[in-house]
Amino acid sequence: MTYQADEKGYYGDFGRAFIPEMLYPNVEKLRSKYLEIMKEASFRKEFDQLLKDYVGRPTPLYLAERLSEKYKTKIYLKREDLCHTGAHKINNTIGQILVAKRLGKNRVIAETGAGQHGVATATVCALMGIECVVYMGEVDIARQAPNVARMKLLGATVIPAKSGSKTLKDATNEAIRDWINNPVNTHYIIGSVVGPHPYPDMVARFQSVISEEVKTQLKEKEGRENPDYVVACVGGGSNAAGIYFHYLDNPEVGIIAVEAAGKGIFTGESAATSALGKEGIIHGSKTLLMQTADGQITEPYSISAGLDYPGIGPMHANLFRTGRAEFISVTDDAAMKAGQELARLEGIIPAIESAHALAIFKDRKFKEDEVVVVNLSGRGDKDLSTYIDYFNL
Repeated sequence: MTYQADEKGYYGDFGRAFIPEMLYPNVEKLRSKYLEIMKEASFRKEFDQLLKDYVGRPTPLYLAERLSEKYKTKIYLKREDLCHTGAHKINNTIGQILVAKRLGKNRVIAETGAGQHGVATATVCALMGIECVVYMGEVDIARQAPNVARMKLLGATVIPAKSGSKTLKDATNEAIRDWINNPVNTHYIIGSVVGPHPYPDMVARFQSVISEEVKTQLKEKEGRENPDYVVACVGGGSNAAGIYFHYLDNPEVGIIAVEAAGKGIFTGESAATSALGKEGIIHGSKTLLMQTADGQITEPYSISAGLDYPGIGPMHANLFRTGRAEFISVTDDAAMKAGQELARLEGIIPAIESAHALAIFKDRKFKEDEVVVVNLSGRGDKDLSTYIDYFNL
């Protein structure tokens, strides 16, 4: 059994492409070409060179000694916060912009929640001289103002999504509408392992550089490629897919996925899809999503702009359904305190998304000799105003 996507884009019962007829030519062209393009020697050379010289890879695998001492286990942090633009998102946008160029596209659109994917998309479009339009929920624009400014400084047009909850889901809806209206010259850079096939698989492959590096780095530090556990926060789930990728089919490595419980799983203000979700279709993919009894999507909530998505990627839905991954839900309060704790113990201020992953150590116990690798998916610069308000700094 494999936990990777099959040729039709299915992860077990989840995935594939459920799309309007107007989008079929775009998605089908991408599906028929993406693996071929990614295997080209010229593509690999350009992609690897940009990851090294532009993104700053490999990112360090850091033994957090004071955190490890407190929780009586060996905690390593994969420092994706040190990537250019401050998060793992750049790994995927570099890959997709190179695919877009090879498909002859001269305009790029994207959706963004926390703003990190929008910044990463605006960055690679500036690098390649390609027009960039980013859709972002009005609520997220207000709480992620520094990232909005960065996108505009990089030359992107930022368009607010004013419908629904005015967050990531609604920004994605607007981006899909744009793509339907501009099918010939536009490539849609989806920022997570969501959407119609081939996006979940393509994004996971671009992010797999994370687990590829962990294997090499852990061999140097611990004499073995496999940790006991890999841990990541999951909204859509691209950072998680990246650190899980090379361990998915290795039962020796435990997988832990951390979702946003918001103000509590059953408070009505949560984004804990594994606990609250049912099978359904969102943004072109069959997955688990939060919905009412008659199939209307429920508005998610999290203090973290990057985790308030009503679904999870089909890879993660399958990991949950099969029991391959352990899913843990973390409240706003626990995540904020974990972010503060990392800052004070290790001198690293994490993105609030990443802080959710760090929050598990308070209640989830590990053995002293176990090696736990946490994907520190982004840095906390973008969240300073939230930290300031929360802790009255």
